[in-house]
Order: sequence, then C-alpha cells, then structure tokens
Amino acid sequence: MLWENFLSNKGNLIHKWKYYFPAYERHFHEYINKSIVFFEIGVSKGGSLDLWTRYFGPLATIVGIDIDPSCVKFDNRFHKVRIGDQSDKKFLQSLIEEFGRPDIVIDDGSHKMHDMRNSFLYLFPLLNNNGVYLVEDLHTCYWPDWGGGLKKPGTFIEFCKELLDILHAQHNGIQIPPTHCFESIFSMTFYDSLVFFEKKLKSKNVSMMSPAPK
Repeated sequence: MLWENFLSNKGNLIHKWKYYFPAYERHFHEYINKSIVFFEIGVSKGGSLDLWTRYFGPLATIVGIDIDPSCVKFDNRFHKVRIGDQSDKKFLQSLIEEFGRPDIVIDDGSHKMHDMRNSFLYLFPLLNNNGVYLVEDLHTCYWPDWGGGLKKPGTFIEFCKELLDILHAQHNGIQIPPTHCFESIFSMTFYDSLVFFEKKLKSKNVSMMSPAPK
C-alpha cells in the first residue's frame, strides 16, 4: 500500500530508500485509520508528509518538524509544520503541549550524531505506550562529515549498542531504576540504515514451560 502510494505520487518530491518501505509497513500498518499523533523530523520537499497523511488517514494528526523556515509553506489543513531545532528541548516541549504526546516519531532530520541522540533522549520518554520511534539513515553514523565513524564513540549506532545492554538488563546485572525511561524499550529492530524502537510497559520476563512439569 505505501509502496504503491509512493510510486503513484504526482505531488511534492519524496526521497526514500526502496528497502525502507517493507519495514515501514511492518511497523506502522496497525496505526492506519487510528487517531494518532505522528511527528516527522525533517520536512525537506514536503512529499513525505503528504505520503504519511495519505497512508494513516484523516484521523491522524501529522506534524512535520524542520529547522529550515522555508518548510512552513508545506503547512496546510491536512498536516502541520513547525519550525525549530530538533535538539532544542523547549521547542520539542512546545510540540508536546500543542499536539500531545506522539504515538510515532520518525527522525529523518539532520542525521548528525548529537541531533539524533538529543531528539531521542527527549522524545522517547514522552512517546505514548505502544508507540514507535524510528531513526532513519543510520549510515551517517559511519560518515565522518556527519560526526560518524566505524565503532566511533558517541555515534548513534554506538548509543544503540548501549541500549541493547539495557534491554537485557535482567540478565547482565545492569541496575536500572524503576523510573528509568529506557526500561520501557520493548524491542529494537534493525534494518540497513534503520532502527525501530517499540515502547511498551513490561514486567519482569519469566521462563515458562508447557505443559507444566509435574
């Protein structure tokens, strides 16, 4: 559905990697025609916002976020555009106050290490339960011009590796306070240049057998 929508686009420019589309469908299909709040960091030519508006349907609140003031021209009755820095906590909080907590966040913004991390650290804790946070174009984590490098400390890829340890905290001895926002990371799903975080409140994992031993 989303791929066909992309191919039939006659409006504003959409720039996506082809193999992103099956990943989108896998993680986002359950939100179609639901009353959700959707943030996309990075408006560019406006076509992606149009695509998501068509995909999710009229019940969704679609919000585009960009640092480029010229992107305000894509604000319309179908989706909103707000201008600001994706690392600015006050700006991000203003979005929460205006539109509510998001159910889906896509970071397709600057792709620079500090911006990806700062946006995630602020917005993931505010993501609604059962929400999805997607960071795109992770290949920049290996590009020096974006602050990246293979196994370079401080890249978003290396940050994700730290979060994998937190995801397995029950088994590796890491002590996480009950109020720690990352305790609600239910899953991390990686594809080439993508990572999806699913947020879900969870209890301690337990080993079970069926049928139960006598």
